[in-house]
Amino acid sequence: MSAAKTRAPELRVQKWISEDGLSVVAPLKLSDLGTGPKILFAFQHWCNGCHSHGFPTLQRLHSALSSKGVGFAAIQTVFEGGYENTFEKLRVAQLKYELPIAFGHDEAPSGARFPTFMKDYRTRGTPWFAVIGANGQIVYSDFHLNADWLVKALELSRSAKVF
Repeated sequence: MSAAKTRAPELRVQKWISEDGLSVVAPLKLSDLGTGPKILFAFQHWCNGCHSHGFPTLQRLHSALSSKGVGFAAIQTVFEGGYENTFEKLRVAQLKYELPIAFGHDEAPSGARFPTFMKDYRTRGTPWFAVIGANGQIVYSDFHLNADWLVKALELSRSAKVF
């Protein structure tokens, strides 16, 4: 499902680790991911689909696109299973999948049912991919993302400056 082209909300995730696993004091902003397209991946550590499909897709995208100006971030959206989906698990996933990108930990704010990323990007669970064009518009937001399709689409659109 392709997202209606709407402006990507700024990230409100408060806890992050950098690509080398160190804590990040300031919340990460979309602009910290560069000026090109951005791929945001929402996951839960205990989610089987995240490990069997989501992370391998993210690895493929990162391998093909990180050197081409595409920015990446992974966000653990803790909407259930907080005892398993902990801040410490960010580094576990980062190392397991050899992803040198920022990882965020997004718990629901006090009194809220859902984490900020789920609310702002209208996600419905995990694994979830949001693709943001260089113009700041959400161009894709859904559970499954065909990595080969996106790589080809970005390569074709770069010449037309669509993304």
